Amino acid sequence: MSKYLFWIAVGVVAMVAYFYGAKAGRGRYREIRASIDAVWNDPKVKKARKKALKQAEAAAESAMKQAKKIGR
Repeated sequence: MSKYLFWIAVGVVAMVAYFYGAKAGRGRYREIRASIDAVWNDPKVKKARKKALKQAEAAAESAMKQAKKIGR
């Protein structure tokens, strides 16, 4: 039942987002997109993304080693 409610919630959020996006128009979309691009391409954010990726790879490698020890 919870999966059903989850997908209903996702559908409602998608419809609301579409409605407000269509109402705002293309100009507002471009403003939002420019803001997102500015943040995404910020040097500090790039550095944080690289650090997070390295940590995730290290965690995955550690998890694989632990799984091999357990025998799974």
